[in-house]
Amino acid sequence: MNHWLRVLFFVLVVKPFVTMVLGTNVKRGALLPRAGPAVLVANHNSHLDTLVLMSLFPMSMVPLLRPVAAADYFLRNRFLAWFALRVMGIIPLNRAGRTRDRSHPLAPLLEALNRGEILILFPEGTRGEPEELSRFKSGVAHLMKARPDVPVSPLFMHGVGKALPRGEALLVPCICDISVGEPLGWRGDTAGTMHALEQSLNELADEMDAAHRGVDEEGDDDDDATM
Repeated sequence: MNHWLRVLFFVLVVKPFVTMVLGTNVKRGALLPRAGPAVLVANHNSHLDTLVLMSLFPMSMVPLLRPVAAADYFLRNRFLAWFALRVMGIIPLNRAGRTRDRSHPLAPLLEALNRGEILILFPEGTRGEPEELSRFKSGVAHLMKARPDVPVSPLFMHGVGKALPRGEALLVPCICDISVGEPLGWRGDTAGTMHALEQSLNELADEMDAAHRGVDEEGDDDDDATM
């Protein structure tokens, strides 16, 4: 039942919304995983981030996509919990690092990878300012240490935070640019792994910023030429 709910939501809501209201440009989309297990690591600026990332995949892969989200936020009431768990297919994560049954907080994520699923992770832990990276939390490195064989694909998204930034309820249609980096793996220690992840995301952000500055400068030149 959950499988069909997720597919219907993807076909009837996610794809049409992202395609017609937002629109996406993807750079190096061929680097996206086409099978699990795998992990996507992206910057987090908006509640739309997960929908945009899901839209990058074909319908056949929807059951494999598992966003990792804060349990204290998405399970705070019965309806939201039902939607998040049954329709979005989230894996709730306790941000305090503790579980009621004293199990390891990463256990559900490892179980999902063992099933061949694709995790969607936002290592900043919460939504930040549009196109600005905050310091990463180390949980993703511990996950990579536990499963060093699983590729981790870094992505940087531009425009999603402007379409629906934190604290705003009004959607502003905006083209979303997504840049995909080369998959990363465990580097032998937590510090080295976190450095590699942060460096990759920062390089993608710089690349995106340079591309947008170039477009802006081109537009300014065109304006001057027509005066």
